[in-house]
Amino acid sequence: MSIFDFVVHAGEKLFGRGGKPSSSPADNKVIVDHVKKQGIGVQDDLEIIWMDGTAKVKGTAATQADKEKAILAIGNVEGVAKVEEDIQVKHAAPAARMYTVKKGDTLSAIAKAMYGNANKYPVIFEANKPMLSHPDKIYPGQVLRVPALEDEKGKAV
Repeated sequence: MSIFDFVVHAGEKLFGRGGKPSSSPADNKVIVDHVKKQGIGVQDDLEIIWMDGTAKVKGTAATQADKEKAILAIGNVEGVAKVEEDIQVKHAAPAARMYTVKKGDTLSAIAKAMYGNANKYPVIFEANKPMLSHPDKIYPGQVLRVPALEDEKGKAV
Protein backbone atom coordinates (compact mmCIF):
# COMPACT_ATOMS: atom_id res chain seq x y z
CA MET A 1 0.00 0.00 0.00
CA SER A 2 1.28 3.44 -0.94
CA ILE A 3 0.21 7.03 -0.44
CA PHE A 4 0.64 9.64 -3.18
CA ASP A 5 0.34 13.40 -2.67
CA PHE A 6 -1.43 15.68 -5.15
CA VAL A 7 -2.17 19.40 -5.41
CA VAL A 8 -5.72 19.70 -4.06
CA HIS A 9 -6.67 22.79 -6.11
CA ALA A 10 -5.44 21.46 -9.46
CA GLY A 11 -6.95 18.89 -11.73
CA GLU A 12 -10.03 17.70 -13.53
CA LYS A 13 -13.21 19.42 -12.35
CA LEU A 14 -15.65 16.54 -11.86
CA PHE A 15 -17.74 18.19 -9.14
CA GLY A 16 -18.60 21.57 -10.63
CA ARG A 17 -16.98 24.92 -10.05
CA GLY A 18 -14.83 24.70 -6.92
CA GLY A 19 -16.55 21.47 -5.96
CA LYS A 20 -14.82 18.78 -3.97
CA PRO A 21 -15.73 15.14 -3.68
CA SER A 22 -17.58 14.05 -0.56
CA SER A 23 -17.81 10.66 1.10
CA SER A 24 -21.14 9.99 -0.61
CA PRO A 25 -21.40 6.80 -2.67
CA ALA A 26 -22.51 8.96 -5.64
CA ASP A 27 -19.29 11.01 -5.56
CA ASN A 28 -17.20 7.85 -5.21
CA LYS A 29 -18.97 6.46 -8.29
CA VAL A 30 -18.22 9.66 -10.23
CA ILE A 31 -14.49 9.12 -9.65
CA VAL A 32 -14.65 5.38 -10.47
CA ASP A 33 -16.54 6.21 -13.68
CA HIS A 34 -13.90 8.85 -14.51
CA VAL A 35 -11.14 6.22 -14.22
CA LYS A 36 -13.05 3.71 -16.34
CA LYS A 37 -13.87 6.36 -18.97
CA GLN A 38 -10.11 6.83 -19.48
CA GLY A 39 -9.90 3.23 -20.74
CA ILE A 40 -7.46 2.25 -17.99
CA GLY A 41 -7.16 -1.51 -17.46
CA VAL A 42 -8.81 -1.80 -14.05
CA GLN A 43 -11.20 -4.51 -13.00
CA ASP A 44 -14.82 -4.01 -11.97
CA ASP A 45 -13.73 -4.43 -8.33
CA LEU A 46 -12.31 -0.87 -8.24
CA GLU A 47 -13.59 0.82 -5.09
CA ILE A 48 -12.93 4.34 -3.84
CA ILE A 49 -13.69 5.59 -0.36
CA TRP A 50 -13.31 9.33 0.22
CA MET A 51 -12.12 10.47 3.67
CA ASP A 52 -10.81 13.93 4.63
CA GLY A 53 -9.19 14.80 1.29
CA THR A 54 -7.85 11.28 0.74
CA ALA A 55 -9.18 8.85 -1.84
CA LYS A 56 -8.66 5.31 -0.54
CA VAL A 57 -8.56 2.99 -3.54
CA LYS A 58 -8.81 -0.80 -3.67
CA GLY A 59 -9.04 -3.05 -6.65
CA THR A 60 -7.15 -4.88 -9.37
CA ALA A 61 -5.32 -3.55 -12.43
CA ALA A 62 -4.08 -5.48 -15.44
CA THR A 63 -0.57 -3.96 -15.41
CA GLN A 64 1.68 -1.73 -13.31
CA ALA A 65 1.12 1.05 -15.87
CA ASP A 66 -2.67 0.70 -15.48
CA LYS A 67 -2.31 0.87 -11.69
CA GLU A 68 -0.25 4.05 -11.94
CA LYS A 69 -2.62 5.60 -14.48
CA ALA A 70 -5.59 4.86 -12.19
CA ILE A 71 -3.79 6.55 -9.28
CA LEU A 72 -3.06 9.59 -11.47
CA ALA A 73 -6.59 9.75 -12.87
CA ILE A 74 -7.93 9.83 -9.30
CA GLY A 75 -5.28 12.13 -7.85
CA ASN A 76 -5.47 14.62 -10.70
CA VAL A 77 -9.09 15.44 -9.80
CA GLU A 78 -9.68 18.82 -8.18
CA GLY A 79 -10.26 18.35 -4.45
CA VAL A 80 -8.10 15.21 -4.09
CA ALA A 81 -5.07 15.81 -1.87
CA LYS A 82 -3.89 12.21 -1.44
CA VAL A 83 -4.45 8.79 -2.94
CA GLU A 84 -3.93 5.84 -0.64
CA GLU A 85 -3.85 2.82 -2.90
CA ASP A 86 -4.23 -0.89 -2.37
CA ILE A 87 -4.40 -1.94 -6.02
CA GLN A 88 -3.23 -5.42 -6.92
CA VAL A 89 -1.51 -5.93 -10.29
CA LYS A 90 -2.05 -9.02 -12.44
CA HIS A 91 1.21 -8.55 -14.41
CA ALA A 92 3.89 -6.96 -12.24
CA ALA A 93 6.55 -4.62 -13.64
CA PRO A 94 8.87 -1.94 -12.25
CA ALA A 95 7.10 1.20 -11.03
CA ALA A 96 7.49 4.47 -12.92
CA ARG A 97 8.68 7.64 -11.21
CA MET A 98 6.07 10.31 -10.55
CA TYR A 99 6.70 13.97 -11.39
CA THR A 100 4.67 17.00 -10.29
CA VAL A 101 4.52 19.64 -13.02
CA LYS A 102 5.85 23.06 -12.02
CA LYS A 103 5.01 26.44 -13.56
CA GLY A 104 6.90 26.81 -16.85
CA ASP A 105 7.49 23.06 -17.31
CA THR A 106 7.15 21.41 -20.70
CA LEU A 107 7.32 17.72 -21.49
CA SER A 108 10.64 18.40 -23.25
CA ALA A 109 12.07 20.05 -20.13
CA ILE A 110 10.84 17.18 -17.96
CA ALA A 111 12.37 14.64 -20.38
CA LYS A 112 15.68 16.56 -20.32
CA ALA A 113 15.68 16.56 -16.50
CA MET A 114 14.61 12.91 -16.11
CA TYR A 115 16.29 11.26 -19.12
CA GLY A 116 18.99 13.73 -20.11
CA ASN A 117 17.37 14.09 -23.55
CA ALA A 118 14.57 16.56 -24.33
CA ASN A 119 13.66 14.57 -27.46
CA LYS A 120 12.39 11.73 -25.25
CA TYR A 121 9.26 13.76 -24.34
CA PRO A 122 7.01 11.40 -26.41
CA VAL A 123 7.84 8.61 -23.91
CA ILE A 124 6.30 10.69 -21.11
CA PHE A 125 3.38 11.76 -23.29
CA GLU A 126 2.55 8.16 -24.27
CA ALA A 127 2.91 6.99 -20.65
CA ASN A 128 0.23 9.46 -19.58
CA LYS A 129 -2.37 8.83 -22.28
CA PRO A 130 -5.35 9.10 -22.20
CA MET A 131 -5.12 11.66 -19.35
CA LEU A 132 -2.98 13.83 -21.66
CA SER A 133 -4.55 14.68 -24.99
CA HIS A 134 -1.70 16.86 -26.31
CA PRO A 135 1.98 17.23 -25.30
CA ASP A 136 1.53 20.97 -24.71
CA LYS A 137 -1.48 20.60 -22.41
CA ILE A 138 0.04 20.09 -18.97
CA TYR A 139 -0.56 22.30 -15.95
CA PRO A 140 1.21 23.13 -12.67
CA GLY A 141 0.30 20.65 -9.95
CA GLN A 142 -0.48 17.84 -12.36
CA VAL A 143 1.31 14.59 -11.54
CA LEU A 144 2.75 12.58 -14.44
CA ARG A 145 4.17 9.07 -14.86
CA VAL A 146 7.80 8.99 -16.00
CA PRO A 147 8.62 5.39 -16.91
CA ALA A 148 12.12 4.01 -17.18
CA LEU A 149 13.54 4.11 -20.69
CA GLU A 150 14.03 0.77 -22.40
CA ASP A 151 16.78 -0.28 -24.77
CA GLU A 152 16.11 -2.07 -28.06
CA LYS A 153 15.80 -5.39 -26.19
CA GLY A 154 13.15 -4.04 -23.80
CA LYS A 155 15.47 -3.73 -20.79
CA ALA A 156 15.27 -0.66 -18.55
CA VAL A 157 18.21 1.73 -18.93
